[in-house]
Amino acid sequence: MPSLLLLPFPPDPADSHALAASYKPPLTATLTQLKRPDRGTKLIIAVACPILHGQFRRCKTFSWAEAQSLVAGIYSIIAVVCSQQSIATDVDAGPNSVDATVVLVDHGRSKRFTGDFKPAIESNNTIIVDLATFATAYHPWDLIFHVRSELGLALYQTYLRLAEGRQKLTQDQLVPVEGGLSINVPDNASKGAAQTETCSVVCLGGTFDHLHPGHKLLLTAGALLLKVPEEGSPPCKYIIGVTGDEMLKNKKYAEFVESWETRARNVILFLANLLQLSPRGWKHGAAVGISEADGNFTASFRDGLVQVECVRIQDAYGPTITLEGIDALVVSGETRSGGKAVNDKRAEKGWKPLVVFEVDVLNEEDVTDKPTKTEDFASKISSSAIRERRATAKLS
Repeated sequence: MPSLLLLPFPPDPADSHALAASYKPPLTATLTQLKRPDRGTKLIIAVACPILHGQFRRCKTFSWAEAQSLVAGIYSIIAVVCSQQSIATDVDAGPNSVDATVVLVDHGRSKRFTGDFKPAIESNNTIIVDLATFATAYHPWDLIFHVRSELGLALYQTYLRLAEGRQKLTQDQLVPVEGGLSINVPDNASKGAAQTETCSVVCLGGTFDHLHPGHKLLLTAGALLLKVPEEGSPPCKYIIGVTGDEMLKNKKYAEFVESWETRARNVILFLANLLQLSPRGWKHGAAVGISEADGNFTASFRDGLVQVECVRIQDAYGPTITLEGIDALVVSGETRSGGKAVNDKRAEKGWKPLVVFEVDVLNEEDVTDKPTKTEDFASKISSSAIRERRATAKLS
């Protein structure tokens, strides 16, 4: 079972300095306690923030730029802490590893739950859920970490009330950790930010070898763009191009590259942390069903309203130039030029251009106390660096 860390509201503005001051102490305490010499562990980090806007349940909006920036900032802190504490961050890394996932939870300080409130799964047209839905669908836990601060305790007590009856917890499973700077953030802090139009079909691509925090940020950012439809409507689609094995034969330490099937499966299992909702939780709920057709993997979530497709790609374009009905393309700083190339190809076909969204890069700057080079940090958490460590470990 995974463990849970409840993080209270982010600072406003949520720049890297402020995020590090707020979140690095509890993340450090939690990650170091979960480091085990005999096995790897899993951690879900639930970040409470009043992120959704809109009067009606099916008309929710949010600022994608602010949301993905917050997720990027937290994954940056995770990567820095794990590097400092010699904790592996990639999936299935074995002993001394923590597989951490950041989940945004829509919850404001003014949100009140009466004594007779019964938590239930409430969906909206985004993948972001409220605290009551999170408490209903996310369980059981190994340990629950909460921040020892006024805001942290308020969030923790509300969560326990909403999760009551879902799991029998002992006192040993409830672990307080020191918080960082406690900053009073008003609800709707980002109300003035430009709201993002979500999309029915979102696409991105990558190798996703030894899935790590950089991959998790990219996949989360793409999922945030999905416009989850009403029940009974055709599903929204998240199409993920996963580089085929043939294209990776010349990679450094190629013998340690995971197979396409392993990489695609890990992508879907990671996304299940964000997309799968069941009132029975994950231990007793339905397992993630992955179907295979024509060498590609498909999985459905939220009663079939969200469909994830992992397709095998053998070139730089993948499905973006073979499927006309794609709305958005998500890129990283490294693949920024690919967005223009894709739209040039689509223009040649007479197709509409894709809306291109660029995700922040993970950055060590302002998270540590000493200056550093972003390029050096990026190389430390890359798939090639992970393969090199595994190759070195095999030789030792």
